[in-house]
Amino acid sequence: MTSKRPVPLSIWLQAIVFVLQITASSAAADEAVSPFAPGETLTYKLRWKFINAGTAVFQVQPVTQMHGIPAHHFLLTIRSSSFVDVFYKVRDRVEAYTDLAITRSLLYRNEQREGSYSRDVTVTFDWQNEIAQFENRGEKQDPIFIYPGTFDPLSVIYYLRMQELAPGNVLKAPATDGKRIVIGRVKVVEKQKVKVPAGKFDAFLVEPDLGRMGGVVKRSKAAAVQIWVSADERRIPLKVSGSAKLGSFSAVLVSVE
Repeated sequence: MTSKRPVPLSIWLQAIVFVLQITASSAAADEAVSPFAPGETLTYKLRWKFINAGTAVFQVQPVTQMHGIPAHHFLLTIRSSSFVDVFYKVRDRVEAYTDLAITRSLLYRNEQREGSYSRDVTVTFDWQNEIAQFENRGEKQDPIFIYPGTFDPLSVIYYLRMQELAPGNVLKAPATDGKRIVIGRVKVVEKQKVKVPAGKFDAFLVEPDLGRMGGVVKRSKAAAVQIWVSADERRIPLKVSGSAKLGSFSAVLVSVE
């Protein structure tokens, strides 16, 4: 049985996931110079206000087959901390599949277990007809039209890592969760030094256009989000920091395997 989704940690989930989904450019990807490979694991510590909210783990799975063609398989798992578990337990699993060149999404799944709220979403991509179909536990919504090169909220993060970044660039790309499509836009601000638990890095500071975002972030006039991406060939997201209607949130890189 499902119920209305509680507010606190969902603030972080909406903000972080949507921010990351629009942080990409429109340049063509080249698999030969891919900055990641199967087996890569990135672990992040999540905070909401002063609370240790939990962890997020991004993994590149072995290459698989999707619709008869080789495909990348990406996995994100989110777990709330033992403290947060007491009042709002989170166990989310998100999967995304793209072609090997990472030019578009092929399939997206999102299994959410957050407090008393739960859903099992699948978004299928019909590129012949250029539509995406949202489905939650067998209940389908009307398909939506998508643009060439549209990504889902998870795979677009890896698409970003395929692109060259430089201060002053304004990057954009279409992304969808199956219910709507947006043209994400982000500005590369400057190069900085960043220290996170995983180490010290040269990084690019990028800022998304919050006017294009929905949900709780858009409703807050004080909303602001900044993302730091490593200024090397791997282009790893190092840190996300922001504010929303009900407080600040952050994600910092703890380890790279």
